[in-house]
Amino acid sequence: MDSLFPEAMLQRIENCGVIAVLVIDEPENAVPLARALLACGIDAMELTLRTPGAVEALRIVRQQVPEMLAGVGTILRPEQVEEVVDAGAAFGVAPGLNLKVVERAKQLGLPFAPGIVTPSELELAVEIGCRELKFFPAEPSGGIKYLRSMYAPYAHLGLQFLPLGGIRADNMAGYLFDSAVPAIGGSWLAPRKEIQEQNWSVVIDHATEARRIIKDLREK
Repeated sequence: MDSLFPEAMLQRIENCGVIAVLVIDEPENAVPLARALLACGIDAMELTLRTPGAVEALRIVRQQVPEMLAGVGTILRPEQVEEVVDAGAAFGVAPGLNLKVVERAKQLGLPFAPGIVTPSELELAVEIGCRELKFFPAEPSGGIKYLRSMYAPYAHLGLQFLPLGGIRADNMAGYLFDSAVPAIGGSWLAPRKEIQEQNWSVVIDHATEARRIIKDLREK
């Protein structure tokens, strides 16, 4: 089964280990935020479409911080796929599985990971050609223990999961220890309030800790 993600992009995401999941209200905060994350070794971000300025933030990051792998999250409608592709999104993800959104992403060549949380959703995602899947909401749904039991019957398909939801520094290692999890989504790295207040030192502290955990885990 072919992946919707280029192999080089998947490898880059796995090397990073954590995708910074961001809610940006003011587009001008996007560049200093991206640079703070890069300084800590995090070069993958997901800009969520939860604010009016999200797409403009993506454009600015693509222009001024091209070394950042900038994708988009919370893609809920097919027309949003077109909008983020025009703005230069490297990849897209969604909290759920919308067949029309996935189909549009495939048509436009946007690497896309829909959200799933049940075996039936997983099977439907596989049926329409998805190999990378967002597991959301991760912790409220049972965490890594549930994910492992849920995907066990499908392990032979070589699927990969990007868990998001309730993951923090104190539980991220459990997810990354699983070979089916190349990276996690981290909204705790740069909380919305910290971005609004431009508290880049807090972002750097969180990002540095996350990268240290990943490094220690992979050196064992």
